Amino acid sequence: MAPLPFELAGKKVFVAGHRGMVGGALVRRLARENVELLTAGREAVDLRNQAAVDAWFAEHRPQAVFLAAAKVGGIVANDTLRGEFIYDNLVIAANVIHAAHVNGAEKLMFLGSSCIYPKLAAQPLREEAMLTGPLEPTNEPYAIAKIAGIKLAEAYRDQFGADFISVMPTNLYGPGDNYHPEYSHVVPGLIRRFHEAKLAGVAEVAVWGTGQPRREFLYVDDLADACVHLMKTYSERSLINVGTGEDVTIAELARIVADVVGYRGAMTFDAGRPDGTPQKLLDVSKLTATGWRARTELRDGIRLAHEAFLRDAQ
Repeated sequence: MAPLPFELAGKKVFVAGHRGMVGGALVRRLARENVELLTAGREAVDLRNQAAVDAWFAEHRPQAVFLAAAKVGGIVANDTLRGEFIYDNLVIAANVIHAAHVNGAEKLMFLGSSCIYPKLAAQPLREEAMLTGPLEPTNEPYAIAKIAGIKLAEAYRDQFGADFISVMPTNLYGPGDNYHPEYSHVVPGLIRRFHEAKLAGVAEVAVWGTGQPRREFLYVDDLADACVHLMKTYSERSLINVGTGEDVTIAELARIVADVVGYRGAMTFDAGRPDGTPQKLLDVSKLTATGWRARTELRDGIRLAHEAFLRDAQ
């Protein structure tokens, strides 16, 4: 394993999934580093195709890999596209991690998801809570695939001495998000719903669920900054949480989004829609100990996300 700090400068760095929200933020952040940035869209290499991934790695030989590629979505997408979510994410993790090892990558970062933690795990969620209880049923296939990726990174470290690490982001939002009316995460879903209601003059907007679950939200460019920081400074077998260490109720979040968007109508809650896990707050003490903290306040981040949504809608 490479010594710390791990130097990115002058290295060939592959961002897998560069067209996604997280990958796009990593590309923006790495522009401030002296690296040779490598990206590959699906037309160049389908990360679900093992032979294609092996050939691409053999040709390009990245020295550092950020594995941000994944099939992602909100609670409805997770519960509806269960086969796609487990298959796509399993094979992407297996193909990229194995190819990175075979082709001599010096370091790899696997990006997981906070849904890997048990549904009723003690709050805030500590890294040690993984695999200590049943998962939230609505996103279990996705969570299982992400847990497998973490265990792959651990196993390649154990057997081969690979400097492969795993980071666990909390709920993310920001530029490049998915605004699908049914399959999006909560922040982009609310931005779109309130925006469309404002334009149409709708008097009332229904927010999915009871509004009572508590969630933590991290602006995606803060995540990218944390990932670059941890790539340089972190090299442990165990995963590390990345978040703000603060949460809000969905009702509080909805009021902030409505205010930022400028929607002045009424708000109701559709209890017929699933709430998911009652609370999901990460313990970020390990991250804080490395010297990194999130910078973007929730309202400021939602304002930036709304601005990006308006630009993309044009």
